[in-house]
Amino acid sequence: MRLRKWVALALPLAMAGCGYNSIQTLDEQSTAARSQIEVQLQRRADLIPNLVQTVKGYAAHEEQVFSEVAQARAGLLGAVQSHDPEQMANANAVATGALGRLLAISEAYPQLKADQSFLRLQDELTGTENRIAVARGDYNQAAQQYNTYIRKFPAALTAKVIGSKPKPYFEVTNAANREAPTVDFSKPAPGATGAPPAPPAAPPAKVP
Repeated sequence: MRLRKWVALALPLAMAGCGYNSIQTLDEQSTAARSQIEVQLQRRADLIPNLVQTVKGYAAHEEQVFSEVAQARAGLLGAVQSHDPEQMANANAVATGALGRLLAISEAYPQLKADQSFLRLQDELTGTENRIAVARGDYNQAAQQYNTYIRKFPAALTAKVIGSKPKPYFEVTNAANREAPTVDFSKPAPGATGAPPAPPAAPPAKVP
């Protein structure tokens, strides 16, 4: 009976000395930081349908761009549900590219650029992107602290016993998604009202 009592008292002390409590604390911190990324990515996904509808009011024929944005949004929502930071980072990069092409449409439509709903949605998206950047930094820092700690002795032994694995960082791993989208504004979209039509060609001179 006395032996069991000593074991019950000594076991928590031994686990604490091997870093168990610190591993749990760092794990919870990184999980909380990751959840903030998920909140902001969900917010970004929620803004996209309204933005698409606003743009459609001026450029309904841009079906390819709308389709790309819809696919990117679906991928972003799926990545959020996975809770995997790498998947979220890659899906977010794809969404950034698709949104860049969507927003570029406004360059050919002055009335769209002046639309108050469009401007408000742009501001909200920009604010969300800034919060994603902050949350990404917080999470990567928390993940780095956790990953560094579970490699140190004696915490490494405890991490192995309880199955603690290194946490992936929120970073783009698909090289194709690292490149910023390029947009050619020299070619106005069909039906755009931004540029006046070219004057008709002069008739050929009559030969006497």
